[in-house]
Amino acid sequence: MIAGHFGFAAIVKSREPRVPLWSLMLATVWLDIVFIPLFLAGIEKLEPIPGLRGGYGQNIIYADYTHSLIGALVLSAAFGLMFGWRWGKRCAFVLGFVSFSHWLLDLVVHRHDMPVLPGNWGNLPRLGFGLWQVKTGSILAELLLVILGTWCYWRAARAASLAAHKGHSRAIVTALLILLGGVAVLVLDVTG
Repeated sequence: MIAGHFGFAAIVKSREPRVPLWSLMLATVWLDIVFIPLFLAGIEKLEPIPGLRGGYGQNIIYADYTHSLIGALVLSAAFGLMFGWRWGKRCAFVLGFVSFSHWLLDLVVHRHDMPVLPGNWGNLPRLGFGLWQVKTGSILAELLLVILGTWCYWRAARAASLAAHKGHSRAIVTALLILLGGVAVLVLDVTG
């Protein structure tokens, strides 16, 4: 869902022009950024589903801290607060929400591997709707988010550049980079 996360960030940018695009892109993958050192330390892990090769959507992801419901809420609040002092409460809230949107989008695609509490404390049932089990469906959902994000961003950037009487080509180039980057990430993710 990496490309889909970036598409969602572009959608939010179209509605929240004061929040820098780079910070939205960083927010949307914040949970995965924190996941990496925990993965390297063996605290969180990926396990291929038996009988599958472990590619796109073919792993059980034991991200029991970063991708637990409570862990994601705490990490997202911390991310928003990191920027609140500089850009204000609204930007902090938006960045925290975009960070938490990662968990919400992952909930749609993940199999039942997302715990409610960090470390799967209490051994509660794990969450996940499992769209990855329908590979074409998950690819189309991500592609839709990338296309929608590109279109929303382009419309908002175009309107802003027209009002300012400058920056027309910048709006087009950035929208194209969002589209091309999103599609490239999706292709790389799917092909391994």
